[in-house]
Amino acid sequence: MRIFSRLLMATPATMGSKSSLSEALALLPPLQLYRRVLRVHRKKLDPEMRILGDGYVKSEFRAHRNVDNPLHIIGFLTEWQLYAQKLEGNNWEGDKLDKSKMDKMSDQQIGQLYELMQAIQNPKDSGDGEGKA
Repeated sequence: MRIFSRLLMATPATMGSKSSLSEALALLPPLQLYRRVLRVHRKKLDPEMRILGDGYVKSEFRAHRNVDNPLHIIGFLTEWQLYAQKLEGNNWEGDKLDKSKMDKMSDQQIGQLYELMQAIQNPKDSGDGEGKA
């Protein structure tokens, strides 16, 4: 996300299209978005879900810290911003993942999503449960 400031200074000619420039300008910078998501977790989630969610947010933002591809950066920030907006508006409960987003996911992302689902459904079993027979 090092080049995010360059995205904000980009012109339509350097970005390729006017719509992608307006999309980039509408996004919060990574640090502000990170803080916003953690703040929303603090206000909206119960303690068990907050621990799980905060850990996930921290690991994802850390993992994407050195991404240089502008499309990946914009996609990453857009999805986290939409997530924060849903939580703030209480529109997330019972919400289903869009099929078009599932189709775009890699096998690794689907596996990660499955692990997250398992952790949410069995919060007491998450942790060091892999070593048990």
